Amino acid sequence: MGDEKTNTTSDEQLKLDRLVLALRASNEGIWDWLTDQTQIFYSRRILEFLECSKTSAPNIFFPPHLQIHGEDRDQFGRAVLQALSQHGPETLAVDARVQTGSGEWRWLRIRGSIVRNRDGHATRIAGSMIDISRRKHAEAQVEEERFLLRQLIDHVPMHIYFKDPESCFTMVNQGMAEWMGFPKADNLLGMHDRDFFDEAHWRLAAEDEKKIMLQGEPITDQLERETWHEGDTTWVLTSKFPWRDRHGQIRGTFGISNDVTNLVEAEQKATDLANQLAHINQSYEQELSLAREIQQALTLIKFPEYIGLHHGMELELSARYVPISGLAGDFYEVIVIDENRVALFICDVMGHGVRSALIVAMLRGLLEKQQSAVSDPSAFLQGLNDGLTAILKRAGTTMFATALVCVIDVPARHLRYACAGHPGAIFHGPQGVRQLASQPQERGPVLGVFEDAHFPTGTIPLDEIERLILFTDGVLEAENSKGECFFEGRLKEIVAAGTEQSLVDLLDEILKRVLTFCESNHFDDDVCLLGIDLNLRATT
Repeated sequence: MGDEKTNTTSDEQLKLDRLVLALRASNEGIWDWLTDQTQIFYSRRILEFLECSKTSAPNIFFPPHLQIHGEDRDQFGRAVLQALSQHGPETLAVDARVQTGSGEWRWLRIRGSIVRNRDGHATRIAGSMIDISRRKHAEAQVEEERFLLRQLIDHVPMHIYFKDPESCFTMVNQGMAEWMGFPKADNLLGMHDRDFFDEAHWRLAAEDEKKIMLQGEPITDQLERETWHEGDTTWVLTSKFPWRDRHGQIRGTFGISNDVTNLVEAEQKATDLANQLAHINQSYEQELSLAREIQQALTLIKFPEYIGLHHGMELELSARYVPISGLAGDFYEVIVIDENRVALFICDVMGHGVRSALIVAMLRGLLEKQQSAVSDPSAFLQGLNDGLTAILKRAGTTMFATALVCVIDVPARHLRYACAGHPGAIFHGPQGVRQLASQPQERGPVLGVFEDAHFPTGTIPLDEIERLILFTDGVLEAENSKGECFFEGRLKEIVAAGTEQSLVDLLDEILKRVLTFCESNHFDDDVCLLGIDLNLRATT
């Protein structure tokens, strides 16, 4: 009996040590709140985030949530109320800015698992927090794809500029800066035409820009006389356009101009320049079109049909891929290891557009390189992380991806999996609907951020799995008009109710139900679904 007690204590200590190491690697802290009490437990890491002691640490989940930034407070409050509501979700997930003891605002990613009593009331919520301030700042910087835009405008032989609704410069190319007498483009930011030209010119220009923003129509090929404060006069041929963001909202104006002061054939020169820009734009669009075609072609995976037949298993796979733009950051792969083993891989890259597509291309290359290690899910993800982290470090940029890999081994009669910050797959079997990697300690960090990251491996017997659904967070984070997310609970209900449906019909039903929930005919994020049905028979 003494030996058994010692072994039990050692096992518990080992599990605790693993949890501590995992939290240390992911830089996360843990919290635990008994909802009928005002006090809350924070780990040392969270206290460091909040810059306070145990005795002065506030329970940020108690209203009126004064420690939460005013712009985030309503969303945060709704998330907490939803978590505390009877028969509410199984998890709490919210990002918010929290004021620290020094008065600084810090972005925290807050996740929690909700424990409910038989009546469905939340009695305890425990989870983790991590400082995501750097990630939030990086997302804000890349939101409008400024890097690619800067590359384009600085190489076009014209003066290019963007202006805000007050006609102040927010972005110019190097040619425009030099035209205005500055060595660097940043020197011009925040300035107005009135800082350079006489009133007759700058007022007319400002009126044109207000008209463009009001009507949403451009003014093209307009010859303008510029009278500078010093008395000099120049002539430029200008085209101005409404500047719209990715949601179609007008944010200001942008324009292109060229000095035609010393040109005799000003109109012809302007036409030639416009044709050059059109040619550049056409080449750019052609390259993007080719990239879209290549990316879409890579999603047309021919699924294997004969895996495990010698060991009494029938396999059926199906997938759905719904990008919200031409170039997406979600993708999946089905890797045949041998005639009895197959790996399922799904990945979600941060953001959208060209930057995400470039990371997808890098990951596909790394995936090909790591295929020999795919039978070991942890080693496979570690190889992808090492490669992506090294590339992003050399590039000096901040990006990341989440991923999940599942290896079905028919002779061994088990499924092994490892997770890199990705939502765990949902599976159905004799014991009902469950989720892989549902606990924080079962998940590793995202790919591309932490060097030498570790990814825990889990194992599930195949006789507990009849259907497995892998998905990206475009499904879980879809919101309705009330700001409520779809979350895993609703997805589990669909899987549980669709046991009699074919796999193809179930995937279509999931997409339909998410769109109905959002009261929309389109998704706001890329969506990727990969499903597999396993029909196991007794071997002879």
